[in-house]
Amino acid sequence: MDVQPLYDRILVKRFPEEHKAPGGLLIPDSAEQEPNEGRVIAIGKGEPLHEANVHGLAVALGDRVRFTKGSGTELRIAGQLHLILREDDVLAIVG
Repeated sequence: MDVQPLYDRILVKRFPEEHKAPGGLLIPDSAEQEPNEGRVIAIGKGEPLHEANVHGLAVALGDRVRFTKGSGTELRIAGQLHLILREDDVLAIVG
């Protein structure tokens, strides 16, 4: 399935969850939260402004981003979970 986000929306593929804490302890499934970091795999053309101008996006394809928890709409593509979210939900581009 080919997905092209509209306007100021981006398509993000979440990174897989880590099942160990930094100290090496295993984290039970019931205590885990969904990751709020992923890779941008598609972007919209930007937010429409007055007189047919478009405000471009600050994120680019391939950027690693952190986003707010609970944001976006989940979408399953080829069996993998993705998110479509607004650029406003992106907190940072991680280098």
